[in-house]
Amino acid sequence: MQQALDELLAILDLEELEVNIFRGRSPQENRQRVFGGQVAGQALVAAGRTVERGVVHSLHAYFLIPGDPAAPILYQVDRIRDGRTFTTRRVVAIQHGRAIFHLSASFQPPESGPEHQLPMPDAPDPESLPTFEERVAPTLGDVPDGVRRWMLRDRPIDVRAADFNPPFHPTPRPPRQLVWIRAKGTLPDVLLVHQCVVAYASDLSLLDTAALPHAIAWNDPAYVMASLDHAMWFHRPFRADEWLLYAQESPSAAGARGFTIGHLFTRDGRLVASVAQEGLMRPVAKP
Repeated sequence: MQQALDELLAILDLEELEVNIFRGRSPQENRQRVFGGQVAGQALVAAGRTVERGVVHSLHAYFLIPGDPAAPILYQVDRIRDGRTFTTRRVVAIQHGRAIFHLSASFQPPESGPEHQLPMPDAPDPESLPTFEERVAPTLGDVPDGVRRWMLRDRPIDVRAADFNPPFHPTPRPPRQLVWIRAKGTLPDVLLVHQCVVAYASDLSLLDTAALPHAIAWNDPAYVMASLDHAMWFHRPFRADEWLLYAQESPSAAGARGFTIGHLFTRDGRLVASVAQEGLMRPVAKP
């Protein structure tokens, strides 16, 4: 379990090439493009490495073109502002001389003020739910061996859905889902690491929520699915190696785009982060 998480931490541990310039790599996986959560997590690491005070409270990002998993990614940080309270960073991810991703992040020292939050929705305990591997294994009888190995590979994030929809033979469902997530192992006691791991994990299932009413299969050749932008707000400190309930819903799909939002709660009901994303859901002509 810890091995896959250690690999993720190694992926997030960027190499500093020069002041404000970092280099990241992708895992040795058979992917056609770089996973969006990886680029977001690495870009947040790059931004955080240039900030001396405060923790990230929000990020806004755009996925510009698909990343090449066989090539390293260069992260260039622009120190937009170092204010008395808020610090702003802009990060551009570059491959083959072109920008593939853009992120803006804001950092703030801890402050006191009024507090309220949405209540956490009711959900089964995560220990009572099967793992992703246990859920998906019975659905893999008619898929190629390469796909079976990919679906059952060791993953750094433990994902347990309250209501599972088979990825290859889905049925139409309302556009909402409850998913428990947790890093598979122990993370360092550094808040930015936990935030970067959650930024990585937040992209795992969010666009899938918009696909639920349309029963779009994971490998459906009739659609092109990809994240277009991603925004996160961090409300309270948390640990990503403890269970977080990821409550997701899709208010709208139109114009070949699906809009989704999510809220992350600790087991004791604290709302610690919110997410919003728009993704491409483009029907393609049959060959």
